[in-house]
Amino acid sequence: MPRYMIQVRATAMSEAGEFPDDPTLVPRMMAFHDEMARAGVLLDGAGLMPSSQGFRVQYDAAGRGRVVDGPFAESKELIAGYTLINVSSQAEALAWARRFPAPFPGQDCCIEVRPLMGGVDLPPEDAERLIREQLAAIRQGA
Repeated sequence: MPRYMIQVRATAMSEAGEFPDDPTLVPRMMAFHDEMARAGVLLDGAGLMPSSQGFRVQYDAAGRGRVVDGPFAESKELIAGYTLINVSSQAEALAWARRFPAPFPGQDCCIEVRPLMGGVDLPPEDAERLIREQLAAIRQGA
């Protein structure tokens, strides 16, 4: 079954470490995640701390890593939280995403949904084969 990541995109508010002033938000999110768990599709989910609390390891072409501490500039390019689901199709992932509670009530915000590559608990050679097959299907327009 395909796995998808529902990414809650960051906002200036989430990057400032502020939480929405909506006492119904956490109960609605918890109820939605509970519903996904009861349906057997929820794998994991959590909010993320602001990028000021994180870091990146950036690699040059030679493979040398360099640590860059947050915060990072474009909040719209950052993730404020995620939910991992295991569903039967992209259509089912879309159905769950459309029901996702608005993460920042009173503000424009966005969630992005993307399929995960590879398989769960596969040996490395099988995981690589599956990833290559998935990428080839994308290039072929499947």
